Amino acid sequence: MQHSRYYSAENLASLKAEYQQVPAYPQASTMMAGFPPSASDVVDRRNWLQAPFNKWGFNHVEQLMPTIRLQPANAPAPIAPAMPELQNQMFTSVCGDTVSLAKHLDCSHTDAFIVLHKGQMVHEQYAEHQAANQQHIMFSVTKSLIGLLAEQLIAEGRLDERRLTQTIIPELEGSAFADASVRQLMDMSVGIEYQEIYDDPDSESSQFGYACGFVPAPEKWQSCSSLYDYLPRLQKKGEHGGLFHYVTATTEVLAWCIERVTGKACHQHLMPIWHAAGCEHDGYFVADPKGRNVCGAGFNATARDMARLGQLLLNNAIAAADQASQSSLQTALKTIRQGSDPALLAADEDFSFWTPGASYRSQWYVFHADDVASRTNSRTSSNAIMAGGIHGQYLYIDFDAELVIVKQSSLPVAVSNIDSDTVAMFRALSNQFAPKE
Repeated sequence: MQHSRYYSAENLASLKAEYQQVPAYPQASTMMAGFPPSASDVVDRRNWLQAPFNKWGFNHVEQLMPTIRLQPANAPAPIAPAMPELQNQMFTSVCGDTVSLAKHLDCSHTDAFIVLHKGQMVHEQYAEHQAANQQHIMFSVTKSLIGLLAEQLIAEGRLDERRLTQTIIPELEGSAFADASVRQLMDMSVGIEYQEIYDDPDSESSQFGYACGFVPAPEKWQSCSSLYDYLPRLQKKGEHGGLFHYVTATTEVLAWCIERVTGKACHQHLMPIWHAAGCEHDGYFVADPKGRNVCGAGFNATARDMARLGQLLLNNAIAAADQASQSSLQTALKTIRQGSDPALLAADEDFSFWTPGASYRSQWYVFHADDVASRTNSRTSSNAIMAGGIHGQYLYIDFDAELVIVKQSSLPVAVSNIDSDTVAMFRALSNQFAPKE
């Protein structure tokens, strides 16, 4: 998820204004209603990423494009329902105002919000157009799932993080990724000519969307026919390593490496973890035009099942199906939680303002003790990891506070000033549930 310049006084003033009034959008219940629906209420691939159509589109992706499904567990892990208990919880916004959880969830167009503490539901709520059994697209939270799979394969000795990408995928010779190592793919440290500008139809990230089949390609980009065709075209810029450059296409190359070394698609690798978490409903990936999992931004799940997945990780994968899988997942988690050098993420003002004191490791944001404590007045904990996606999708896990938070949203724009407050709110909840000394 690429961010705008939060530091400016203009953006902070805009954030203050966002809390004063939530923009009015037509009710999602009118979308796609009728046989046929009226022309103004039709949601399709041309408009599903745009407000107000995204309020229907984000939890009906399977009606818009092909998907690849993960079957639910035979015995779903129980989660008792909870009334919203944290509505009056307050936190300090980055703009300096004190804001209630209820106000933030409203203003950030939250579709589903779940908080688990020690495995027990303490808060659950849904927008009127969202239900507990509806899958919702998670966008770049998908990256973190792929990073977990890659770390698990490394722990099993099936993927070598030192290998250069072109030795695994010869088709990428001459591309930006050719001489990048698997570890550089995992940590977003590839030198590449690529911009994540979501509202520019000619940006590399928009071309990525055409290759995924997310939106119809304009005539000039008709050749972006699938991810396998698109990824080899991306060109190198600068050197690899010692940097942080957030590029969704990099995750797709990492997923391609997983496919190539194992002979299995990423949804097949995720299935045992999905079952171990006791997920109640199907999860699914968007399929690109050649039937490949969209691994950088295409996973969909119910909020409860994302919470179950978070709880599995919080519990150090103790519910994994077999001892070998449990051991490799535990090793993967240990590696992710170690994080990397926070200075690399801090060099990017946008990301460091969004996730103060964090580092980036294996497609996860990892929060570190000293910087977080000094910049957010929070307790010192290096045990929180987070996955985040555009339009307000999150999975947050705090191991010390034994806290799992899932947020699914339909923000009207891909990246908003309010995203930084979502992370501030997570940290405030971590403080509330942290063990008291």
